[in-house]
Amino acid sequence: MSRDIECGTRGIQQLVSYSLYSILPTLVEVGLVMAFFVTKYEAYYAIVTGIALVTYIVFTVKVTEWRTHFRRTMNNLDSKANSRAIDSLLNYETVKYFGNEEWETRRYDENLQRYRAAAIRSQRSLSMLNFGQQTIIGTGLVFILWRATQGVMAGRLTLGDLVLINTFMLQLYIPLNFLGVVYRELKQALTDMDRMFTLLAAGREVPDAPNAPALAVTGGAVRFENVSFAYEAARPILHHVDFTIPTGTTTAVVGHSGSGKSTLGRLLFRFYDLDRAKDGRILIDGQDIRDVTQDSLRAAIGIVPQDTVLFNDSIYYNIAYGRPSATRDEVIAAARVAHIHDFIEALPAGYDTPVGECGLKLSGGEKQRVTIARTLLKNPPILIFDEATSALDSKSERAIQCELDSIARERTTLIIVMDHGQIVERGTHSELLRAGGLFAQMWALQQQRTEERDTTTVGE
Repeated sequence: MSRDIECGTRGIQQLVSYSLYSILPTLVEVGLVMAFFVTKYEAYYAIVTGIALVTYIVFTVKVTEWRTHFRRTMNNLDSKANSRAIDSLLNYETVKYFGNEEWETRRYDENLQRYRAAAIRSQRSLSMLNFGQQTIIGTGLVFILWRATQGVMAGRLTLGDLVLINTFMLQLYIPLNFLGVVYRELKQALTDMDRMFTLLAAGREVPDAPNAPALAVTGGAVRFENVSFAYEAARPILHHVDFTIPTGTTTAVVGHSGSGKSTLGRLLFRFYDLDRAKDGRILIDGQDIRDVTQDSLRAAIGIVPQDTVLFNDSIYYNIAYGRPSATRDEVIAAARVAHIHDFIEALPAGYDTPVGECGLKLSGGEKQRVTIARTLLKNPPILIFDEATSALDSKSERAIQCELDSIARERTTLIIVMDHGQIVERGTHSELLRAGGLFAQMWALQQQRTEERDTTTVGE
């Protein structure tokens, strides 16, 4: 979208520039020269000039159309070669891990060879275009000068008339040398403009209902009512999910990776809308989230996502992003709750430390704690934690969990874990353990892994 908008705005500028400063002046000049030839000399000069111009234009348009795909292929191969080079440089550690420097070099060379072949074909076609244009111009000029020379020899014209006619023709044909470039650029500009206007005409995938009211949060009770959902019709994700999260409670839906946990959060945020006819509905304090504005809905929900993403800015900026109007003391307080304040203070630049692109200068656990602080700073009535402590060590995880438990007493906290898009078990922790089902198996496996990790740590 960004690329289409950029090309579209540049296309409008090129269209106006070429139309006003290249095409229009050339057409005016052609008309004046031909009118001068007819009135001051004879129609022969205007006829030959007109035939040459029409031939020149038709030839240029046809050949430019024919050679466009050569130019497009060359540009695509150039972009592909650059993309592969950038990709290998960005992932240089992976390249070195597997010793694939020669492999990456060979892949880049192969792309450059294809680019060179396409560039040669494009240059040959351009040479053919230029040769044909010069041939047409030269032929027309020869016919006109031959006629003018005859007029001088017959005494009908003076030597000055010959020089004048020659000067007019040269002045007329010089702008035509750029016609091929102008035509190609205009055609590309129109294509780019069409893409941009198509974007402007596109509707929102998830629009608000007309005159939709703001969400009125009275407690924060969440209700998933017979919810089914699929990103693609052939691969359903959720199957008739039905549960309620009362105000001030913590609900965990347990399951394996890829079972639809994150999808519940996306649906609650209305990144996708459910089909009213068959996919059920999601309610917050009795209000269907499809009937309220998305801004008010998202203002009432905070999330710590499974995949942590940070902006290429300072740590302070990334925490304050949860509530840009927050004071510095509030930002620091949120960092303390997320157990990252001491780490930040130990850095040379403190809260002004840049995190790098997507937070690459921070470890996984540090990024996750920044995200937790950002969400806590937002202070919404509903909190979603999608495996929010998966990248933390055991000590930090337990400390943050205690903080979250205290916070959860006053708001609805949803920690999502599902299995195959369905809720197969319900109950408290002790009830599920006594049932000996899927939850008990997963709990036993987790405890075993924790014991093995603790044993390994002690041995080291």
